[in-house]
Amino acid sequence: MTAQGGLRRELGTFDATAIGLGSMLGAGVFAAFGPAAALAGPWLLVSLVLAGAVAYCNAVASAALAARYPHSGGAYLYGRRELGEWAGFLAGWGFVTGKSASCAAMALTFARYVAPEAAVPVAIAAVAGLTAVNLFGVARTAFATKVLVAVVLVVLAFATAAGLSVHVAPATTADDGAGPPWPGTLSAAGVLFFAFAGYARIATLGEEVRDPRRTIPRAILGALAGALAVYAVLAVVLLRGLGPAQLAGSAAPLADLVAPLGGWARALVGFGAACACLGALLALVAGIGRTSLAMAREGDLPRPLASIGARHSVPWVAELAAAAVVVVVLVATSDLLTVVSFSGFGVLVYYAVANAAAFRLGARPGYAPRWLAATGFAGCVILTVTLPWRSVLAMAAVLAAGLLARAAVLALRRRRG
Repeated sequence: MTAQGGLRRELGTFDATAIGLGSMLGAGVFAAFGPAAALAGPWLLVSLVLAGAVAYCNAVASAALAARYPHSGGAYLYGRRELGEWAGFLAGWGFVTGKSASCAAMALTFARYVAPEAAVPVAIAAVAGLTAVNLFGVARTAFATKVLVAVVLVVLAFATAAGLSVHVAPATTADDGAGPPWPGTLSAAGVLFFAFAGYARIATLGEEVRDPRRTIPRAILGALAGALAVYAVLAVVLLRGLGPAQLAGSAAPLADLVAPLGGWARALVGFGAACACLGALLALVAGIGRTSLAMAREGDLPRPLASIGARHSVPWVAELAAAAVVVVVLVATSDLLTVVSFSGFGVLVYYAVANAAAFRLGARPGYAPRWLAATGFAGCVILTVTLPWRSVLAMAAVLAAGLLARAAVLALRRRRG
């Protein structure tokens, strides 16, 4: 084992793109449209465009920064280099804590599809199994993700074809031509935005990508473009097949869309949803491990988390610690809404720091102008205020606790030094 060594660059553009796409085609593609439609109604496509626009701004900022700083850590590293240590810590702590909750949500969603009567034990087994895959190296992670993404895309193609051929909901138009109800439309955009946040996983793996200045921007923007296309097609098909009212009341919209074909079709969609959850969970555990590695290197997390396995070149201590934290969250609560709400605010803080860092970036590529970073930052702030206030308070308390703990550790170090 090496305590502070570097990771091997093993991923090509296709590998990195698959990891990003696997993160974005997680449970959200099977479950996010219902809550979003409940908020936006027939204006769901407007919400999707808004979410995609904010995601694009954030993706461009992440791509420019990752090409400039091709190392593990994502916005934690970018914030430290461009804005200072405290901004970097805020992004890193928000990512580690928020995405740990996301892992728990993905694991619970998977378990409820395959064994709802034993959701927590099955979710824990899924976390343990995928962590074991990650410990065999990032190449194995990329291969497993590509297999899962391929399965998910086949299932989504089937659901799309079935939805276009089975039935059409009664036509629904917006009321009285007054335009979108903006509070609900923005809230729906916030719900859909989190489904697009997976491209951050590519940035956190920057130290393991070959030719990072060329590969990372292509992978980030390619994965986002693919995810946007999938979500746009599905949104149109779901609105056409179920209608806004039925879609808003559906907990499993794609399963309801194919239900007229019989139970086998719903089971197939359920299998696709389970694979999507596993793909997203696989990338999430890897991303948390790499961000924890970067924070441990700088002393913002315990130094042993920076240990890298000599054989498979993985941050094995950080990944095991991440899995343990996720298991603790799973054991502490089996309420999916609780763990999901814990994540939202942290994700937006992470991307707000990334956009601020991109705004400060000196030598910048032509595709990443400053105004786009400023727009992304404003979009993160706007989506933050649309979140439920309980979610904001809960994550704000966690972020404050992390900042206070860091201040106490720094004060203790100064006294000793």
